[in-house]
Amino acid sequence: MRNGGLFTRITAAWALTAAVMLLAACPPRQSIESINRDPGRFHGREITVAGRVVNSFSVMGEGVYEIDDGTGRIWVFSSKYGVPGRSPGIAVTGKIEQGFSIGGRNFATILRETRRRS
Repeated sequence: MRNGGLFTRITAAWALTAAVMLLAACPPRQSIESINRDPGRFHGREITVAGRVVNSFSVMGEGVYEIDDGTGRIWVFSSKYGVPGRSPGIAVTGKIEQGFSIGGRNFATILRETRRRS
């Protein structure tokens, strides 16, 4: 009976450690409204946004797509993961940049994608 209690405590400690490591690795999720309201506050920081893809286009292997989270919209630049079609749900991690141009279009604020979860 004593070994069962020790096993339970070790398993619980391992699970807690794993959960803390996973949470520490994930950048905080931000609302698009808060990013659009004060993009300078997020400039260069890695953040995550989630929503649905409402618009997209690509140029020579790179592209941008627009995400709507219900609070606002933001364009996401993708050079590694391709440009998704319209989707019901996507989460994207990246860094906020300002003054970005692609395919002859200019974007005041954009999220440069580093990771994606569908």
